[in-house]
Amino acid sequence: MRDLARTIRFVFGAAWRVAPGRISIAVVLLVLGSLSGPLVGLALKHLFNDAVRHDVRAATLAGVLTGLLLLAAQTLGHFSHHLYFMLGHRLRLVYDEDLMELTGGATGLEQHERADYADRLELVRQDGHSFYDTLQPLMSTGANVVSLIFISVLLVQVQPLLLLLPLFALPPLFGGKWASAKVEAARVETAEDARLARHLFSLGVDAAAGKELRVFGLQDVLRRRQHALWDGVTRRLLRAQLAGTFLNAVGQLLFALGYVGAVLLVVHDAIAGRRSPGDVVLVVALAGQVNQQVSSIVGTATQLQRLSKAVGRILWLRGLIAELEPAQVPSGNVPARLERGIRLEGVAFAYPGTDTPILSDVTLEIPAGMTVAIVGENGAGKTTLVKLLCRFYEPTEGRILVDGVDLRDLDPVAWRERIAAGFQDFVKYELLMAETVGVGDVPRVTDRAAVAAALDRAHALDLVDQVPDGLEGQLGRSYWDGLELSGGQWQKLALGRAMMREQPLLVVLDEPTAALDAHAEHALFERYAASTRAAATAAGAITLFVSHRFSTVRMADLILVVRDGHVAERGSHEELLALGGTYAELFSLQASAYR
Repeated sequence: MRDLARTIRFVFGAAWRVAPGRISIAVVLLVLGSLSGPLVGLALKHLFNDAVRHDVRAATLAGVLTGLLLLAAQTLGHFSHHLYFMLGHRLRLVYDEDLMELTGGATGLEQHERADYADRLELVRQDGHSFYDTLQPLMSTGANVVSLIFISVLLVQVQPLLLLLPLFALPPLFGGKWASAKVEAARVETAEDARLARHLFSLGVDAAAGKELRVFGLQDVLRRRQHALWDGVTRRLLRAQLAGTFLNAVGQLLFALGYVGAVLLVVHDAIAGRRSPGDVVLVVALAGQVNQQVSSIVGTATQLQRLSKAVGRILWLRGLIAELEPAQVPSGNVPARLERGIRLEGVAFAYPGTDTPILSDVTLEIPAGMTVAIVGENGAGKTTLVKLLCRFYEPTEGRILVDGVDLRDLDPVAWRERIAAGFQDFVKYELLMAETVGVGDVPRVTDRAAVAAALDRAHALDLVDQVPDGLEGQLGRSYWDGLELSGGQWQKLALGRAMMREQPLLVVLDEPTAALDAHAEHALFERYAASTRAAATAAGAITLFVSHRFSTVRMADLILVVRDGHVAERGSHEELLALGGTYAELFSLQASAYR
């Protein structure tokens, strides 16, 4: 009951937020509709009694009243259906917004590293397509409960023992609840397999993955494994459904026995002269309504219980996000410009759910206005260091200082507003070309001159002439008139997006030119160096880039070599070559490949 009450508060609270007037009218129609059925039975009682007494006038009035009540019940149901339909679609929007908030509204990324978050999110996504349909069964169940209460009042006036009839509704209700619990348990058990099957399906229809699938001959392997996973999920769900159906059938049988007993009791009293023929008609009509209402409640029990679980998962996800969000109120202000720079003191980090440190005891000083390159083997911790500086995660140990202020004391949103970033795993925004670049600085997304300037800095202004309608051209194959770009072209737009902010405090480039050739990357960074110098002069900006190409790395003021989670070497290109360590070895290996 507590879960049901929570679900009612959640759904009706959402409906009240989006359409208070409509939900109020819907509740009124619900109450009136729930009373019309029992009132029809009461009118039929008087109709039969008046007919037996040959009271034409009274019987006629009772007949007219019965017709009006039947008409009212149908009319109320028609209007209720339209209200539920409109409110349901509005609720779907609320559900989608909640889901987007839960997946993208958190300031950090820690939740994405948790398996329990992924499993619950998968189930919430599965429930999303039916969430907007739940208002009608929820309100119908409420109407049935109100009607059952009114029917109980009418039945007890005929024969007190008939009050037991609604109690026979409990077995099918509990049977439905147990059946729903079995199905829900099966859904939870199969969530991980369902998530993997969905991932394999996504790979199977993804154009980017299509090349590897065909070269390695993985199409059949992928289909067989996806089929096996879904087959296993379906079989487990089917077993749970069959068990639930058996429990429902037992409950319905017990109610049917109670229904037959109630009718026989009243018929016996009528034969003995203790009840009128109208009483028999009333009990038959009301008992039939109880049967119909119980069947409706049982039919929606699974849906309501599933909704209750979905609401519980949404609230759990909200609680997790709230728990992971910074608890303290920011006590520091993001500086207008960097004066001293960024300092890392004893920073260590391990991803949530693991005990393996990715970074250990990193102590580092990065002066304001400096360009820093980070190199090292894959998995050494380069990208993790970038994520910490963007405050996607909090250090497990140590602290990061920005002009002497702990990064934890700064508002993460305000800090990121002063970051310009380009990542290797960039997003392909299928928007207008100008918007695809302009979202790098949302307040100026409509400033076409600023967008063109950013593309120029990214050495990508030539793309404007390659897209129909230029900056106003639609990108992406999701649209019939959209243009699909090559990987390198998408990456150039991502770089343009990273260059939209003209006075950042931190510029992060995490292998953003992997799709470009070495010559194009070198030319791009030479042009970009002028922009970073301007940002360094204007705001003391620090530029931090990760790259495996040493022709680019050597342009940095400071080079950091990350190995096994530590900063193993630091210095300029010349200093590190003279040191003869890891950097010198890697540089020599790469240089020899170009000879």
